[in-house]
Amino acid sequence: MNNWISIEVTIDRIAEEAVSELLIEAGAAGVEIADTEDYLLHQNHFGEILPDVEQSDKVEITAYYPDNLPLVELTTSLQAKLDNVKAIFSVDYQLSSNNLAEEDWADSWKKYFEPARITHDLTIVPSWTEDYQALENEKLIKLDPGMAFGTGTHPTTKMSLYALEQILRGGETVLDVGTGSGVLSVASAYLGAKEIYAYDIDEVAVKVALENIELNPEHEKIHVSANNLLQSVDIKSDVIVANILADILVLMTKDAFRLVKQEGYLIMSGIIAEKADMVIESAEGAGFFLETRMTQGEWNCVIFKKTENREGVIGG
Repeated sequence: MNNWISIEVTIDRIAEEAVSELLIEAGAAGVEIADTEDYLLHQNHFGEILPDVEQSDKVEITAYYPDNLPLVELTTSLQAKLDNVKAIFSVDYQLSSNNLAEEDWADSWKKYFEPARITHDLTIVPSWTEDYQALENEKLIKLDPGMAFGTGTHPTTKMSLYALEQILRGGETVLDVGTGSGVLSVASAYLGAKEIYAYDIDEVAVKVALENIELNPEHEKIHVSANNLLQSVDIKSDVIVANILADILVLMTKDAFRLVKQEGYLIMSGIIAEKADMVIESAEGAGFFLETRMTQGEWNCVIFKKTENREGVIGG
């Protein structure tokens, strides 16, 4: 195959992760994100001085598809999904497509990804990195951003990792809902969880998660399968973590309460500020108590506890 279709979506930064995910789900071989925020500090990356770039609230997300896919059907399907994203985030978008010859784009974007220390102990390392020397107690999560839904460094993922690091003590059963790249499952294994069950509604996402998980040690602890949120799941868990959109999170709070053991936790991230109260009300309505709320920019991550002892929880 010598030719590809590129589809470019320009949209507000707040919707970056959602759009990247739907482009991958539509069969993209790779996704490239151009974000002016990456140039804010003008840091030297691999010997390159980043230029002074005019800042914008929008990002350009380019996805690459084999040219044997029917372009009209593909763009029509993507437009319908992008309209849903537009409604959820109250943003506009632009979509364009081009035919291009196969070049080195499949590898050239890799220079923009480098190891990133996310928490005190967890560092995300691109799968092709061979010479990174881990510090003592530093745990390396290997990830292939070319096939994954994001690089693991988005604020929603970062806060989910912070939350797991706070809660996990060893020996827990964890449910990872909407696993995407599998990064939260890998982190849970590193942090001592005994068994991790990772779910995603899309078979492509399941394949992506499995490929990333197998890059890391202790992957035998992690079981990945396709499932719609927590429907029909009957595994009792100590921790449930879900980094999804707020409108989807509220659909799983009752099932989460059914499955979390007493004194267990529900971590929910991917929540834009204006929808945080909606998610909190849904979880509290199911029976959880809010213990911790984290924010980074417009994003929120909340930690709930299933307990009768309200000491130490917000409002307790």
